[in-house]
Order: sequence, then structure tokens, then C-alpha cells
Amino acid sequence: MKVHLIRKETIREYAHQNAQSRISFEEWLAKLKYANWEMPADIWVSFPSADFLGRGTSRVVFDIGGNKYRLIGKYAFGDKEAHLFICWIGSHAEYDKLCHAGEQYSIYNY
Repeated sequence: MKVHLIRKETIREYAHQNAQSRISFEEWLAKLKYANWEMPADIWVSFPSADFLGRGTSRVVFDIGGNKYRLIGKYAFGDKEAHLFICWIGSHAEYDKLCHAGEQYSIYNY
């Protein structure tokens, strides 16, 4: 199923505010455009370095730009397409702080 990205403008805003990240996020968006996900394991086909968060959250962490940036998304599968909701975007260092606080399972900035 095609992936419907919810709040794509959030990525564009982040890349605009963090100009050095723009190319990395454009590449990530280009891969997502051609993604075909029927089940969570298909996410790894598109993004082999993705990490799934546990605790029944349906959340996945994407490494972007050679692991310089992280994006937490929440996925859901519908009848005709998969949906990916952006929960959080930041640098790897900011993500580490989020993890130390245990917030990666519940944060939803967008």
C-alpha cells in the first residue's frame, strides 16, 4: 500500500529552520514516496536502519542523514493505504535526551 505522510509540511519547516538537514530530509521523502507497506516489517524494506519502539506504541524511529537526525513516526494501516504520522523530529543528540527521559514512547509535538 502507498504510504500517506501526515503533516509533510512539518518536515519542510524543520528543514527550513535547520538548513543543513534539507538534502537529507528530501532524500528521505523521496524514498517514502515510493514505499509500499502492507505490514510493519515492510518499513525495513524502505528504511533498513529504522527501529521500532515497543510497548504497543506503533512507533518507529527513522535515522536520517547518516544518523544525524531522527524522526519518530506513528504508523497505521488502513484498507487502501498506510499512514505515517510525524510525532517528533530532531538531532541525534536531542533524541538521546528524549530517550534518557523515557519520552520517546509518548511525545507528540506535531
